[in-house]
Amino acid sequence: MQNNKFSEVIVAQNLVTLKEVDSTNTFLKKLLSNTEPVNEGTVILAESQTAGRGQQLNRWYSSANESLAFSLLLLPSFLPLENQFNLIRIVSLGVYDALSPLVGKALKIKWPNDIYINDLKLGGILIENQVQGGKIKSSVAGIGLNINQHAFPDWVPNAVSLKQILHKDYDLKALMFDICNHIGQWYIKLKAGDESQIEEAYLNTLYWLNKPGSFKAQDAIFGGTITGVSKTGLLQVNCNGVTAEYNLKEIEFLNK
Repeated sequence: MQNNKFSEVIVAQNLVTLKEVDSTNTFLKKLLSNTEPVNEGTVILAESQTAGRGQQLNRWYSSANESLAFSLLLLPSFLPLENQFNLIRIVSLGVYDALSPLVGKALKIKWPNDIYINDLKLGGILIENQVQGGKIKSSVAGIGLNINQHAFPDWVPNAVSLKQILHKDYDLKALMFDICNHIGQWYIKLKAGDESQIEEAYLNTLYWLNKPGSFKAQDAIFGGTITGVSKTGLLQVNCNGVTAEYNLKEIEFLNK
């Protein structure tokens, strides 16, 4: 019953909707820094986000009432620090499960946590963990998705929206609830220790898995094939029969 209650909390309660905010992740982290506790499953939803962030402080474009931008609070103190990449897995899978009925097989997760349709970026995820005493005290999962945009500014490369692909508008809040519900279901599996199922599901959705592609690492360009992702989240790429592992920003995808 406790797990079901947790899932309901995520999808139906503790939702804060903001007309405008610099970053939903920043807003939620400020809430956490206050003396009053914030309930697990709290969601901060922005109608307009003015300073969204991606991985490594990359800028994230968000257009008012067209983008879906929200942050979700998890309190995964049960999760060993060395397994924190599973938070990226379950949030990515939650987004994937909500969108795949709309998009189909063209939907993929580009390592570590970008959401792609074919070779175009639909959105991204930024997870920021607060660690205390060797444990994850809190995890703020920020999700940004291109939903109802007709077009993108020139400085946004390689972007696509659901509107451009499917030629219809979507209810942003309803889509957010659906994503949170799916994240909640994966979070329950993570809490139950079903890590092998999570790792397998993530791998099965991976962009470029087992397909030859061109990469760049340490200023060297080479052909290789993604064969997997380690338990700790390192990308495994085989080149000429030798498999190497790469951390975030150590490798760049070029083309197939």
